[in-house]
Amino acid sequence: MSNVKDFILKATNASHCEEVEVIQSLWSGYGKISRYQLAGAEMNTVIVKNIIFPTQSNHPRGWNTNKSHNRKVKSYQVETAYYTNFNDLCNSACRTPRLISSNAIGEQQVIILEDLDVAGFPVRKSNLTIGQVKVCLKWLANFHATFMGQQPKELWKTGTYWHLDTRPDEFAAMYNTPLKGAAMDIDTLLNNCKHQTLVHGDAKVANFCFSEDLKKVAAVDFQYVGGGCGIKDIAYLMGSCLSENECNIYENELLTYYFNALEIALDETHIDLNFRVLEEEWRMLYSVCWADFTRFLMGWMPTHQKINGYSKLKVEEALNRL
Repeated sequence: MSNVKDFILKATNASHCEEVEVIQSLWSGYGKISRYQLAGAEMNTVIVKNIIFPTQSNHPRGWNTNKSHNRKVKSYQVETAYYTNFNDLCNSACRTPRLISSNAIGEQQVIILEDLDVAGFPVRKSNLTIGQVKVCLKWLANFHATFMGQQPKELWKTGTYWHLDTRPDEFAAMYNTPLKGAAMDIDTLLNNCKHQTLVHGDAKVANFCFSEDLKKVAAVDFQYVGGGCGIKDIAYLMGSCLSENECNIYENELLTYYFNALEIALDETHIDLNFRVLEEEWRMLYSVCWADFTRFLMGWMPTHQKINGYSKLKVEEALNRL
């Protein structure tokens, strides 16, 4: 720990630092995220993501395999690469924590980030109103516009944590269903879409930090950022914060809001593309994204609450498109 503190002091020019809060433990015992109080520095606090690679992981659902471990190791390498090479391209419309420094210290990886609570984003939500979902959709629209056409260098070639190539154990655990039989075709359809951007890859409600008035958000956790069609993030966000009934009722309204925000954001980037063609393609892939994520859930945790009437309807729509 003293080496980590020395690194924090050097990176922040602080005279003293002290861990004052463990915000959360990292998945499967891979370290922790903490808030450090600083003295003698320009900032009063920083957030430190301290990644420690265990000799044996403790996955809550028992997925303790070499594939699982290697995926997690790569995810932290990807996150470091994102903050180092891409994060500065985000503007206030897709706000993220500023990277202060990162370094490998022995067997640990340490990422020091701006404290978003202090920056004006102190509120965390588990459920959202439709208006609050739209705030997150606007963030995603601006993020996707910012990185439209960018190559995911040093990131995941295909973003999202449920991507088929990185989940062979869960795929093998699936029952033989039409969805399992179509999984590779679904994957190919998503990977070969014409309009590619960077996707956040884990755009659940827990990874959005709200302002006090709930009208602005910043996003965190870029372990699974990579290439792909932006609608993947939209399907996943909606599933993370809306009920089955809300998804049914508000699907069209929320998709229309997202595409309107995306068109405005793309206009500001001056990227030359036919927006109507992009919208048509990504709207068609919305149900395919739901099918792709449901494929992961069916292998990982087939009793998951997100496998509901709405997701089954989207799977059926996707299978009919193939």
